[in-house]
Amino acid sequence: MSFLPILKKEMLSRGWEQADFIIVTGDAYVDHPSFGTAIISRVLEAKGYKVCIISQPRCESDYTRFGLPRLAFLVNSGNIDSMVAHYTAAKKRRSDDAYTAGGKSGARPDRAVIVYCRKLREIYGNVPIAIGGLEASLRRFAHYDYWDDKVRPSILIDSTADLLMYGMGEKHIVEIADRLNSGESIKDLKDIKGTCYAIDTKEYLPLPAKECPSFELVKVPDENGKKQYAVSCLIQQQEHDSVRGKTVIQRHGDKIVIQNPPQPALTTEEMDEVYSLPFERNYHPSYEALGGVPGIKEVKFSVIHNRGCFGACNFCSIAYHQGRQISVRSHESVIDEARQLTAMPDFKGYIHDVGGPTANFRQPSCKAQSKKGMCANKTCLAPKICPAVKVDHSDYLKLLRKLRSIPKVKKVFIRSGIRFDYLIADKDESFFKELVEHHISGQLKVAPEHCSNNVLNCMGKPDISVYNSFKKRFYELTKGINKEQYLVPYLMSSHPGSTMKDAIELSVFLKKEGLHPEQVQDFYPTPGTVSTCMFYTGLNPYTMEKVYVPRTASEKAHQRALLQYFKPENKVLVLSALKKYGRYDLIGTGKNCLVTDDRSSITGKQKNGRPKKTIRNIHKSKKSTAQKRNKR
Repeated sequence: MSFLPILKKEMLSRGWEQADFIIVTGDAYVDHPSFGTAIISRVLEAKGYKVCIISQPRCESDYTRFGLPRLAFLVNSGNIDSMVAHYTAAKKRRSDDAYTAGGKSGARPDRAVIVYCRKLREIYGNVPIAIGGLEASLRRFAHYDYWDDKVRPSILIDSTADLLMYGMGEKHIVEIADRLNSGESIKDLKDIKGTCYAIDTKEYLPLPAKECPSFELVKVPDENGKKQYAVSCLIQQQEHDSVRGKTVIQRHGDKIVIQNPPQPALTTEEMDEVYSLPFERNYHPSYEALGGVPGIKEVKFSVIHNRGCFGACNFCSIAYHQGRQISVRSHESVIDEARQLTAMPDFKGYIHDVGGPTANFRQPSCKAQSKKGMCANKTCLAPKICPAVKVDHSDYLKLLRKLRSIPKVKKVFIRSGIRFDYLIADKDESFFKELVEHHISGQLKVAPEHCSNNVLNCMGKPDISVYNSFKKRFYELTKGINKEQYLVPYLMSSHPGSTMKDAIELSVFLKKEGLHPEQVQDFYPTPGTVSTCMFYTGLNPYTMEKVYVPRTASEKAHQRALLQYFKPENKVLVLSALKKYGRYDLIGTGKNCLVTDDRSSITGKQKNGRPKKTIRNIHKSKKSTAQKRNKR
């Protein structure tokens, strides 16, 4: 095994004069199956193609390092969207980057896919370029861009690329490679599932397709434009199904963006083949002097056993990227990878995770999926679990038991998201019991996200009573085996639908539960999610009903502070919020109060409606009483 070339001398040492494909990526090169560039490069290599990698190019000499590829350039921004990598939800520049050697931000440009493609066009002219990865996949149609605060066109138009691969790319890339290798032009590749392309309007021959409102309509920031955007979002979500999904088109001026139906999810055999490829499972040695690539730490001793998610939370892009269909690896494949981990010199006996987008999914949500596809306007788990969903953890449990029995393995943890509503719906508690006993390292992270059912409905999450039932049983099981373990809930502030009343309700819930979350997430409107559509349009695309959206920096700060009401630095904001919304009953020293008001003058009304005494008057009253006592 060896790393693929990222330097000219490495290419020449292999006896290559020219690469078949050159991957241009915004990440440092890490040859691990958790990294998209590693998977695509190894899949191509396994099919006999020569692949070189240009990692985080900055100057022209970086782009020209290997010269022209024989077949095409393949461009991605890295494992995550470059704008998310660079900016917080408050649009503040990040100082770190886990996917860059040394961990420092600044090695990739904003909107990396666009920048890389345009530079390749500038240098090489009409060279074949295909784009993929998360940044391209989620921006394949006209999309609201939070950082510009406007609707931008499809990234195909902005980048000038010839072809866009959306979703997980193993099947796409092999068909593209083989057809290019057989002599077809990249502009001839118009029928590959899981791809998008753009053509001139005059060349378009009507197809049996669903048409989204045009870019010209959805980009207008008025009531009608936002309504058209919501319509477009719904069409894109509905047709993202490999069984029943149709071709989708969207007009952009004199161009038409055409999305072919999605690729079918990988079969177990196909997933096994991908994960059996000869990954080095580490970053390129040239990064060692810079301190390595931090992103490897979380995944180096973890195993991915599934893909896809039928949970389909509205704020999450997984369903729109990987799909709602579940793909799984065989037990043999996962166990073989685990044994490889135990042979690594720095393995300490702990497998950090056996998971995926949702760890406890090992099968389709229901039998109808494979024949009819996923329901267009329904979710499997929220607001209530669909009666057709088959809840079964038995296969996952068998896999975990096998992993625990491997020599040199001391512990097997589950750190990916556990879908607690799916778990609590399982009448057989065997998995739940063994999860609590064997697979938690003191804390189990779960994602109720909120407690207000109004907000949870907008999120596509279940009623808070489901979380409460799960929590109650978790602590019963934990107590039963005399362990000290805790639930760590993920919570989100300022999601569409969340009013200040809802934010205060969440604070009261946290106080009642005795929870002090150290990390909370402001809602981040990233491309490709239903929640981002709600944020931009103020509409729920499934119902076209209006949704309240917290927009101002002030309100977002208040909602975030309320989640951490216990922090001294948040006291002023919490007091301000409670007073503004008349919740004086939550100010004071009572057991239900969130914060005290110890300023020199307390104003407002008490719970009984009577004006509070000022501190000055209270002191005066005490002094008068003392004087009377002295006289006596």
